[in-house]
Amino acid sequence: MTNLATQAPVLVTGASGYIASWVIQKLLTQGYTVHATVRDLNKTQSFAHLSKIAESSTGTLKLFKANLLEPNSFKEAMQGCEIVFHMASPFVVTNYKNAVKDIIEPAVLGTENVLNTVNETESVKRVIVTSSIASTYGDAVDILKTDHNTFDESHWNTSSSETHQPYPYSKVMAERKAWEMADAQNRWQLVCINPALVFGRSLTPNTQSGSIEVLQQFTNGLTLAGVPPMWNGVVDVQDVAEAHLQAAFNPKATGRYIVSGDTLSLLEIGQLLKAHFGWKFPFPRNELPKAAFKVIGPFIGFSREFVELNMGYPIYFDASKSQKELGLQYRDVKESLIEHFQQLLDDGVIKQYIP
Repeated sequence: MTNLATQAPVLVTGASGYIASWVIQKLLTQGYTVHATVRDLNKTQSFAHLSKIAESSTGTLKLFKANLLEPNSFKEAMQGCEIVFHMASPFVVTNYKNAVKDIIEPAVLGTENVLNTVNETESVKRVIVTSSIASTYGDAVDILKTDHNTFDESHWNTSSSETHQPYPYSKVMAERKAWEMADAQNRWQLVCINPALVFGRSLTPNTQSGSIEVLQQFTNGLTLAGVPPMWNGVVDVQDVAEAHLQAAFNPKATGRYIVSGDTLSLLEIGQLLKAHFGWKFPFPRNELPKAAFKVIGPFIGFSREFVELNMGYPIYFDASKSQKELGLQYRDVKESLIEHFQQLLDDGVIKQYIP
């Protein structure tokens, strides 16, 4: 696909999100007209940072109200757009009442609603869906089923369900719905970005992300005795944003893209933070054995099934496709980690620990 009109507007759903904000910043600084959707236009604080970026850029920002669960909610915002970045998705990992109603249905039905509107909007030529690395695997033990001890774009999460790891399940089901709808037509092309755990500076303090929850767990004293033997793929937020733009405007982009700069264990994350911030926080001193969490896990939110399937298995990801086809050159995510923690400290999201 080489005939994208750069003067055409582009749509970004979930505009106030952590990654979406960086995508919009890059689009605006490159002169694009961005149609950005938010759930409530009256909550100006949630998108004030985008308006400020637009004021100092050559691009144009147009805000629209849209709701993932309302059919045709994105119709007005999508008019005239050739590129759609579908980035809106519920972020509910804990503290939910009903996994299906609170997590899975919003993700899948939201994707379906947006893509139904894409099917009805003749101008759209390419759709970029923000999926997740959780769409490629469900439990860390799944790494034992891979040929090279590495997850790549050929792998799918087949071990999550409505009752076991419902958030990863919502990501894989939403992505499968997107591919199902893309394969049922031939006018527009779908590209999916599957980022690892995202760190790095946020453009606004009013964001939610899995990385914030990870960093907060090192500040409340619960990990001082030790962390579980668990690993995460990690990546800088600006690399994820750049992957989205390359997926949109690079004519060679196709299929899925794992976007991951490194793998770090929870202990390695804690040690990196301790080396920089010293003993101002109760960073973990060591890694507790899996056997310990089989005993204490149920008392601190880890089911025995989760402990058995996710602790003690280092996981790795092959991001070479993103490097070769999207031209990504990954930032040092260790620096991103420190920068992100410092920003959360400056913004008051994380407070110095007082025992």
